[in-house]
Amino acid sequence: MRSLIVFKSLVIDSLDIITHGTKKYHLWMAFLTAIMLTGMYCYSIQIEEGLHVTGMTDMVSWGLYISNFTFLVGVAAAAVILVMPTYVLHDVDFKRAVLIGEGIAVAALIMCLAFVVADMGGPSVLWHMLPGIGVFNFPNSMLTWDVLALNGYLFINITIPFYILFRHYQNKEALAKIYVPGAVLSVFWAIGIHLVTAFLYQGLQARPFWNNALLGPRFLASAFAAGPALIILVLAVIRSHTEFKIENKTIKKIALVVTIAAQINIIMLVSELFKEFYAPTHHSESAYYLFFGLEGKNALMPWIWTAIPLNILATITMTFHKLRNNFTILYICCFLLFLAIWIEKGFGLIVPGFIPGSYGKIVEYLPTGIEIGVTIGIWAMGAFIFTILARVAIEIEIGKLKFKKK
Repeated sequence: MRSLIVFKSLVIDSLDIITHGTKKYHLWMAFLTAIMLTGMYCYSIQIEEGLHVTGMTDMVSWGLYISNFTFLVGVAAAAVILVMPTYVLHDVDFKRAVLIGEGIAVAALIMCLAFVVADMGGPSVLWHMLPGIGVFNFPNSMLTWDVLALNGYLFINITIPFYILFRHYQNKEALAKIYVPGAVLSVFWAIGIHLVTAFLYQGLQARPFWNNALLGPRFLASAFAAGPALIILVLAVIRSHTEFKIENKTIKKIALVVTIAAQINIIMLVSELFKEFYAPTHHSESAYYLFFGLEGKNALMPWIWTAIPLNILATITMTFHKLRNNFTILYICCFLLFLAIWIEKGFGLIVPGFIPGSYGKIVEYLPTGIEIGVTIGIWAMGAFIFTILARVAIEIEIGKLKFKKK
């Protein structure tokens, strides 16, 4: 009974916190709301007229939506970089940042599910993915494994932070015996969600571009580079606009993780390029199309030749200790790395897998305005959700939001 009273008080206090704030806060939330409304309008057009309003076709059936889905699975998995040292290894330097990382994971997972819904055409077809109602085909289908992995990881990343914040709201310490088992499970689950996503592509025999033994490990390397890079950028904003202070050594430790993961990602990229171009076969046509074009078709060349130099530049710069410890340079490198991996893991991975088609026909893909509008709207929704979660968590952690006994 008392827990119910405390929970009700937490909900009321949280609503008060997220509906009040500075002028900058209200402008930020109004900006995100405007973008979300624009995305909803674009989505309404897609629902009314069908998926033909996007740039996708029968030949290239996965585009911007699934590209973002693939990338965001990695962003969500990257929360483990903070969870492991905080909850399992008891590293106090990560303690104040871990809830922020888990908030990013929750927002990223919700965006993942939203992109899947958008790619399926609309929410009315989601029943196909429900166990016992639709054709779930478990355990044979890798897609069903992906559904279970994503929803399970979302549940873990909601319940653990909620328990900790709920205890702190009551001015009590969270009990390690309750949350540590879940934290340990989340470490393995985070690796699992990205490996399962990689296996989803790897298991499609008709798409040789994805039939690569390095796909799963490279997914993890790129995730542990791009995800923590985003966390660093978010922590930088939080440090400058709130009373929630993150120490420099925390950001430096996360930056070291980003650097090592980015270096491993580059090594794997070189290995893949060697495999594709040193002794090319007809299975290398997708890679040739991506990097050099085929039959005069080269829509993706500007994207990949932007991504790889940015990736290499950011990785080399962060490799040098003095440059990495300069926070201005670090923030620029994190942004460039995040952007580069978004391109490389999105357009550079998903779309070329469909080109050329099964009969050798080359049908190019570029997203339409409707598709871009829906995508930006979903990203705005993710930022909106994270802002709410972070605002409440920060108020609890700095002691401004506490349960008041009556």
